[in-house]
Amino acid sequence: MGLDSVETYVAWNVHEPRQGEFDFSGGADLERFIRLAGEEGLKVILRPGPYICAEWDNGGLPAWLTAQPGIRVRTRQAAYTAAVAAFFNELLPRMVPLLETHGGPISMVQVENEYGSFGSDFVYLEQVQKALVERGIDVPLFTSDGPEDHMLTGGMIPGVPATANFGSGTDRAFAGFRRHRTDDPLFCMEFWNGWFDHWGEEHHARDPKEAAQTLDEMLSAGWSVNFYMAHGGTNFGTGAGANFDPPQSVTVGRYQPTVTSYDYDAPLDERGAPTPKFHAYREVIAKYRAVPELEEFTEPLLPATQLVAAGAPVGLRGYLDAVAINGGGIYESGHPLTFEELGISHGVVRYTTTIPGPRQSYPLTLDGLNDRAHLVIDGKIKHVFERNGQQPYDLSVPAEGLEIELFVESMGRVNYGRLVGERKGILGAVLHERQELHGWNMTALELPQAPSTELLRQAGSVQSGDEPEAAFHSLDFTAAAPADGYMDLTGWGKGYVWVNGFCLGRFWDRGPQLSLYVPAPLIQPGKNRVVILELDGTRGSVPHILPVPNLGSGSAPLAPQ
Repeated sequence: MGLDSVETYVAWNVHEPRQGEFDFSGGADLERFIRLAGEEGLKVILRPGPYICAEWDNGGLPAWLTAQPGIRVRTRQAAYTAAVAAFFNELLPRMVPLLETHGGPISMVQVENEYGSFGSDFVYLEQVQKALVERGIDVPLFTSDGPEDHMLTGGMIPGVPATANFGSGTDRAFAGFRRHRTDDPLFCMEFWNGWFDHWGEEHHARDPKEAAQTLDEMLSAGWSVNFYMAHGGTNFGTGAGANFDPPQSVTVGRYQPTVTSYDYDAPLDERGAPTPKFHAYREVIAKYRAVPELEEFTEPLLPATQLVAAGAPVGLRGYLDAVAINGGGIYESGHPLTFEELGISHGVVRYTTTIPGPRQSYPLTLDGLNDRAHLVIDGKIKHVFERNGQQPYDLSVPAEGLEIELFVESMGRVNYGRLVGERKGILGAVLHERQELHGWNMTALELPQAPSTELLRQAGSVQSGDEPEAAFHSLDFTAAAPADGYMDLTGWGKGYVWVNGFCLGRFWDRGPQLSLYVPAPLIQPGKNRVVILELDGTRGSVPHILPVPNLGSGSAPLAPQ
């Protein structure tokens, strides 16, 4: 496309998922990624956080950190900055040999991320700057913020060049920027040339010609541009974050979880294939600098393939029983515990209690539900409680009492605004009319780790019936060779998919996304195993692997070009 650098965030919660346990291997091998970029002749712009936003769960902050009582993230608070220092002590020595000043490709490093959208603790910002410099970062530093006055004044650091983030209105954005920084080079650090999607909303797409025109305006004026995104990719597993609208509220607003795909309508699609937007940008860039010859994109696609059921569905209730029996444990408490208190970041937790009777019908409600919960009675799903616009369930209780189960699935943590750092699960109480229900037993299933084959065998199959029940479904498909594909989940409800033990992410019939990207490195020649956790108990048709995605209305299949 004619670009000279690749920019990447560093997600703290990927590299330190548990306090003091660091991971820079496999998909988390940041050093290898940076070296590969250098081998391709690209410089690297590094954005190490500690907060990154990025529509990533918790803005990259680890759940173990934000679960600490009294923690005040992104401030000078000693408990928070000590945790940042410990992370930087592990991360930055790995980065120093890769700096341009040491012969590597890293040419710039960001201090924090869009801080002016959050706060104004200048002591904290200078602490982050100092932490980078003291650990050997000697390439140019920068900050990046929205072009509004309060965002720039809240996020800039004296002596550190500032950059601006926006998707259009270039003249207005940089005119505002110049009121605050008269001498800094003009740099759009995030040119929002597409956008991300939330569950239950429309798929976003931006006209390539209009976006290319905006790019041309900036390049013709001599400004620097970083594409956000150039390649969006995928929020595999439980990586997708969420928004809360309005972002300045902590109580009144709407929770907006982000979908699994981060296609972003970017110039490279989810699997990395060039799109019409790629070619439109390349034509613009060619007006201002030489662009390399375009090589043919040859990554193969799987042909349309129907999956085959491999045994009867296995009930989630039975599986959680097996988890508890095999050392997973049952936690007991007078009140419901959060996911963090149960020691997991994401997953499904079964909360069980018995309501004494007899009682006439009263509304059952979940105060402080941060996610989505299935009410299960006698093994069958009776109701679903939602975080937005929760509807109560009228429940009467016989004389002998009634055992109820609540299966709570965690969605993405808010990654932008004041709710960054929220907990998962039931934060308040379960109420029958106004009375709190006490005496809870809880079993936790951590995701996105793959379900155990042995525990699936122990759990037993689901009994056929008319009422829905959450279950694991095992399916197979055969591939001639590794290739990319898209698993079509039309007709299924809500849940998770694993291919050969790797979690592709969440699916939800609420849309807009109705397929999940299956990357070629997961596929092995011959038989491949798929496991689907269907939480709503929907009995979907046998899914297909298709050569084109279904990202929802407004999207169109993008063929390699």
